[in-house]
Amino acid sequence: MNIFNQDSQTRLLKLMATLAVSSLITIANSSTGKAQLPSLEGFDLTVPNRASIEAETPYLLGAGDLIQIDIFDSPDFSGVNQVLVDGSLNLPLVGKVSVQGMTLQEAPDAIAPLYAPILKRPIVNLRLLSPRPMRILVAGEVSRPGSYTMQVSVQLGSGTERIGFQYPTLSRVLETAGGVIQTADIRQVEIRRPRPGAPDQLIYVNLWEVLRSGQPGTELTLRDGDTVFVPTATSVNISELRQLSSAAFAATPQEPRAVTVAVVGEVNRPGAYSLIGGKTTSETKTGGIPTVTSAISLAGGITQLADIRRVQVRRMTKAGSEQLIPLDLWQLLQSGDFNQDLILQEGDTIIIPTATEINLAEVSQLSTAGFAPDTIQVSVVGEVQQPGVVEVPPNTTLNQALLVAGGFKDNRARRSAVDLIRLNADGTVTKREVAVDFTQATNDQTNPLLRNNDIIVVSRSGLARIVFDGLVPGLEFG
Repeated sequence: MNIFNQDSQTRLLKLMATLAVSSLITIANSSTGKAQLPSLEGFDLTVPNRASIEAETPYLLGAGDLIQIDIFDSPDFSGVNQVLVDGSLNLPLVGKVSVQGMTLQEAPDAIAPLYAPILKRPIVNLRLLSPRPMRILVAGEVSRPGSYTMQVSVQLGSGTERIGFQYPTLSRVLETAGGVIQTADIRQVEIRRPRPGAPDQLIYVNLWEVLRSGQPGTELTLRDGDTVFVPTATSVNISELRQLSSAAFAATPQEPRAVTVAVVGEVNRPGAYSLIGGKTTSETKTGGIPTVTSAISLAGGITQLADIRRVQVRRMTKAGSEQLIPLDLWQLLQSGDFNQDLILQEGDTIIIPTATEINLAEVSQLSTAGFAPDTIQVSVVGEVQQPGVVEVPPNTTLNQALLVAGGFKDNRARRSAVDLIRLNADGTVTKREVAVDFTQATNDQTNPLLRNNDIIVVSRSGLARIVFDGLVPGLEFG
C-alpha cells in the first residue's frame, strides 16, 4: 500500500534529486507533523537550497494588501485596490470577489469571469504595490515567545524604481523575539507554514550552518502566518554555547537589565545574586556579560574545599525541563579555555561541589585566581602582641597568621602549640591542637592553610599560669 499521495511523491522525487547535488532540505507535508512522512525525518534545511522553498511558496494575497489591477484596454475598470478584511476586493460594477489565499497568478482567473458579461475577452493582470504586515508566531527557546508583526520592505533598483520586496528572514524574526537562548537546538528550527486547502508545510532549518557559513543573503525568508518553533537542546556543547551567544539571532546578555542567579556550594557567601551592567552595590556587579566566574566572585569567591573541576550550571528551559551543564574551571586557569566560563542567563543555579581530596599546591594556585576571594578573615586571640581579627590572603598559613598578629607575647605565650577552631560547612565546629614550628613549609599537620573565619587560640604558658593565676590572683599582665 502506497502511504504517499501524488503530491508527496512529487516532493520526495524533488528531494532525492536535490540530495544528489548537496545535503540539503526536507519538507514534510502533513497536518500531524513528521510522523506521516517517516522516511523524510531528520533532514535539515541548509542555506544553498533556500530558493527552492521560496519558489514553492509564492506570495498569497490577504487582508491589507494593496494591488494594482490592470484590465487590458479597459482603464475605467483598472486601478489601485486594497484587499478588505474579509479577503475580498470591491471591484467596479461587479462588486466583491474573494482573493484570500490566492497568488497573484490565480487571482486574475477569479476576476476575469466576472467581467465576461461586460467586456469581450477580458484580460486581467495583478501587481502587488504594498504587501500587508506579516503576523508570525515564535515559540520555544527564545527570550520572548509570542506573535509578532513584521513589515515587508521594498527593494529599490536604480533611483527609486521598485524591483521587488524583501520579506523578513528567520534571523530577523528571532531577533525581534529577543533572540534564541542557550537552551535552544538551532539545528532543528521548525517552520510551520499554512497552505489554503492543503496540509501545513513543515520546513526544518539548520541555523548552525547559517552561523558557521556567515554568508549574507542565504537565509530562508518567512511568510504571513508562519509559526517558528525553536526546540530544546537534548545535549549541551559549551564551546558552541559561546559561539551561539555571539550570533545576531541570539539573546543579548549585554542588555541593561539584571540577571538573577543562585550560587551554592563551596563559596564564601552562598545565595541569590543579581548581575547587571552599571553601578556596583552589595547585590549587583558590573562587568558587561554575566559569566560563571563573575557570579562566583560576587558570592565571595570559592573556598579552599571547592572542586572547580566539577562545577555545574543548572538551567531551566522554556519547556520546563532542566539542563545540567558541566564546567571545568581548572581548564580555564591552566589553558585559558574561556568556553568554561559560561555566559549566564536568568534563573541559572551555579553549583560548586566539595573536593574529595585537597591538593595543597593547587590550593595555593587557586588562591590567585580571579574568582577566588581577595582576602579571608582569621581571628588570632590570646597571648599574641596584636590579638583580634586580621585580613590575610586566602593562601595564608597558620604560621603566617601568627606573625601578622605580631607573634607570641614574651614570657606568657605557650609557644609549642596552639588551638585551631574551625566552623565547618555542615554547621559543626572542630577544635584541634597544632604543633608550632616556624621552620615548617605548608602542611596540614604543623602549618596548615587557613580558611575564612578560622580562630587561632594562643594559650598562656605553664609558668605564666602558675605565677599570675596562682600567686597573684586577679593581676592583669600588661
